[in-house]
Amino acid sequence: MIRERLKERLDRCFAQGVEKGYWSTAATGRYAVEDPKQAAHGDFATNLALVVAGLEKQKPREVAVRLLELLGGHDDLIDKAEIAGPGFVNFFIRATVWQSVLPELCGQGQAFGRSAIGKGRKVLVEFVSANPTGPLSVGHGRQAILGDAIARLLQHTGHTVTREYYYNDAGRQMRVLGESTRARYLELLGLPHQFPEDGYQGEYINDIARQLVTSRGDALKDEPAVQPFKEAAEQAIFADINGTLARLGIVFDNYFNEHTLYEDGKIDAVVAALRAKGLVYELDGAVWFKTTDFGMDKDRVIIKNTGEPTYRLPDIAYHLEKFRRGFDWMVNVFGSDHIATVPDVMAGIKALGCDDSRVTVVIHQFVTLMQGGKQVKMSTRKANFVTVDELLDEVGADVVRFFFLMRRAEAPLEFDLELARQQSQENPVYYVQYGHARLCSIRQQAEAKGVALRPLAEAVVARLTTTEEIELLQALASFPELVSQAALALEPHRIIYFLQDLAGRFHGFYSKHRVISDDAELTQARLWLVEGLRIVLRNGLVMMGMTAPESM
Repeated sequence: MIRERLKERLDRCFAQGVEKGYWSTAATGRYAVEDPKQAAHGDFATNLALVVAGLEKQKPREVAVRLLELLGGHDDLIDKAEIAGPGFVNFFIRATVWQSVLPELCGQGQAFGRSAIGKGRKVLVEFVSANPTGPLSVGHGRQAILGDAIARLLQHTGHTVTREYYYNDAGRQMRVLGESTRARYLELLGLPHQFPEDGYQGEYINDIARQLVTSRGDALKDEPAVQPFKEAAEQAIFADINGTLARLGIVFDNYFNEHTLYEDGKIDAVVAALRAKGLVYELDGAVWFKTTDFGMDKDRVIIKNTGEPTYRLPDIAYHLEKFRRGFDWMVNVFGSDHIATVPDVMAGIKALGCDDSRVTVVIHQFVTLMQGGKQVKMSTRKANFVTVDELLDEVGADVVRFFFLMRRAEAPLEFDLELARQQSQENPVYYVQYGHARLCSIRQQAEAKGVALRPLAEAVVARLTTTEEIELLQALASFPELVSQAALALEPHRIIYFLQDLAGRFHGFYSKHRVISDDAELTQARLWLVEGLRIVLRNGLVMMGMTAPESM
């Protein structure tokens, strides 16, 4: 928006400088319009003079002087431009420009912040991907909310998004799950049983076994195969997982079963393709992938000497399927326990001719539940870890979503339960939602006093002149660009930071200025400002999958 207008203006000045012989075209596309580090340095800054000077062997401040000459006098965009430091040029934007944001914002309403920068680009976002061996832990909860928030951002910016859950219902883990369920089933029947040494201990296994006793009685007491028990456990656990995801407002478009890669011969096809390229060899009975050819420190085993594939092999095959399905961009959201596997999989898809730049991996750190400065161990009725359902029961979906998005994905997250339970302005999600509710209340108060919003005229919006009002307008104007940047960077925490900052600015404004006063025109201006703030807070909250309450 305003940044783009300023950049276009600079581009014209740069082109004029080329025509006048001040500099060559070498700096084309290399300079930027940035945010100054300090508010006193203006609204925007450019490094154009520094970039040109470095390429043309000129003095930066002399280039900056010529740039100001080309910019000419003040216009309808720039109120003031000045040279700072070694050659930066700082810009102060006219108040009328910031004021003009409000009519556009209020006109767009719920569409404000949306864009078409994705141009329909097909994106697959894979997240959660927990095997059906137990309820979702808080670690999976962070991944679920992070993945869904990324998908929402991409949708809001014009991408065509598919949410996918990848899982494996075969292999050793699932066999142990079935054996654990059978042992509990026999135990409930009072029959001899042997619980697996590394079996699943959670109470949820007893729940599944009780369901089997209820539905089948003792019909399975002599069943030699583990399959019926595995299938019952898988069905019950997936129902539990889907129920948890539904509580978070998360719905997947597709579930992809790893086992189908074996059934369809995709695993064997990967090995054959790597072998044809001379990238696999056998040693000590195992099959090795020559990852050292792709910069790794050592080669990796893809098939163990037992004949069982390692995790790398199906992951490579799965990514080839993603490419085959025609996705332009593939986003994987993983926990930090996957960090060592990512380079191997990327080497595999690159070796097989795929463009690995089309795959982006977001790694998130784990979650620690805290209360009173100490780590919390909540009820472990369902498992030997804290489940998402337990957390939702404690504080609700909005709080869980907000808190899980408050930090960068790569930063460890401490979830302060004591703070999350508070219904006060100390709680950041309450603080933001209360800001929205207060904005709704102001509108209701005005209506109760017979003050209705009139069409937003230029003369009305021109009354917004205080420092706090201009700063609020600047924040509102930045929202669409922020959404686009957060989407492309896959960083939903930027939206949370923005919402907290905007709510804080509003609360600060409201403590200093009356919205409804005897000055009818100023009242109209501030009511429209309130409406703009309400729209943006609401849009930001909804964009992140949260509610925007009108009263609290």
